[in-house]
Amino acid sequence: MVKPTLLIVDDEKPTREGLRAALEDQYDVYVAEDGATAMEMLEREHFAVLLTDLRLPNEDGMKLVARAKSLSKPPICILMTAYGSEEIAVEAMKRGADDYIAKGRLQIDELEMRIARALRRQTLEVENVDLHQQLDARFGIDNLIGESSAMRELIEVVRQVAPSRATVLIQGESGTGKELIAKAVHRLSPRARQPLVSVHCAALSPTLLESELFGHEKGAFTGAYERRLGRFEQAQGGTLFLDEIGEIDASTQVKLLRFLGERTFERVGSNKTLTADVRIIAATNKNLRELVAAGKFREDLFFRLNVVEIVLPPLRERMEDVPLLAQAFIREFADENAKKVNGLTPDALEALTRYHWPGNVRELRTAIEHAVVLCRGDRIDLRDLPATVRNGATGTPETAKQQSITQSNLTVQEAEKQLLVRALQESRGNRTLAAKKIGISRRTLHRKLHAYHLEGF
Repeated sequence: MVKPTLLIVDDEKPTREGLRAALEDQYDVYVAEDGATAMEMLEREHFAVLLTDLRLPNEDGMKLVARAKSLSKPPICILMTAYGSEEIAVEAMKRGADDYIAKGRLQIDELEMRIARALRRQTLEVENVDLHQQLDARFGIDNLIGESSAMRELIEVVRQVAPSRATVLIQGESGTGKELIAKAVHRLSPRARQPLVSVHCAALSPTLLESELFGHEKGAFTGAYERRLGRFEQAQGGTLFLDEIGEIDASTQVKLLRFLGERTFERVGSNKTLTADVRIIAATNKNLRELVAAGKFREDLFFRLNVVEIVLPPLRERMEDVPLLAQAFIREFADENAKKVNGLTPDALEALTRYHWPGNVRELRTAIEHAVVLCRGDRIDLRDLPATVRNGATGTPETAKQQSITQSNLTVQEAEKQLLVRALQESRGNRTLAAKKIGISRRTLHRKLHAYHLEGF
């Protein structure tokens, strides 16, 4: 039977060798005399258990535990110290330690029992996470409805990025489902059993946003009557979703940049550096590249956030998904309102597929809820849909005539130029994506942009 691997870190040779001798019957034991050496070993190979002293020459045990827990396969971490106190124990647990034991009262039998208990708990947690991930995988992906090529590609990207630790930037118009994508990434990730904490950055003033994210100490500002944990601490071990990231002010951008680089932050009104193991998913309906060019968003923060970019197509670009989405919303609202509505008449379906949907999936969902509530039979009819959808779908004869005249007066070159501009706008300046939308190579796109003097677009 293969023994679990155990790494003992202590700068006192008698202590680490004594522990090695006592534990090597049950564990494959390795030793290190300082934090730097230990971290090199942890990054090189996986250890089941890390047993470390609090006081180390290069890096204290707290920081070593935090770094060990940030690994893709973190070990069980048990902290030893001669300075046993409740305060240290609480701080150790915050940093991710699984257990804590005072060296002055250290008994080998008790240590063996604690290690064995932690290993059993870890095994159960892994089995539980695996089971839930199998369920969540279906639940998370099933919420992403669509059979269009754009949606199939999007779902594949979500499947690929979810198991990683990479920061994700979701871009798309309002109502396209950015939060739904963030939830799917979280549910399909190893962090699925930990919190998913959301912050709508545009809804808070800069002062309140900073406190909301990083927390504050008692007396940090007027009205701060007690210490408050921020969203980073609340999301420990899980995911923090920052919606409308383009709205954050310069000061908060600096603090967020620091966290993404060092995984550390400070509460408002405190100089104490804290660490959090949190994955960041950000979303925006703005073009961050334009904000960077305008000096309103830090370029270095943009690159930190944009490790993996997920661009959500507007609903008008995947109209073949409208019937599937509509049917899903019909089921939802029929159940919610206890109505026996199970489909759409041909006229209603035609109206839905001809409407432009400026509000995207959110507007479609609202329209279906409206229709289900007003529906008098078992299928939604044209008259049940909101007037904006009915009128927007049909239009007036004069409008249709004018649109036809306008389109017929375009030359081939003008039409092609409009197509290029629209593709670049919808791709937010991403030329590779724009070329793909049009169905040409990136080289051909560059050539056409030069021909139409659009190089600076």
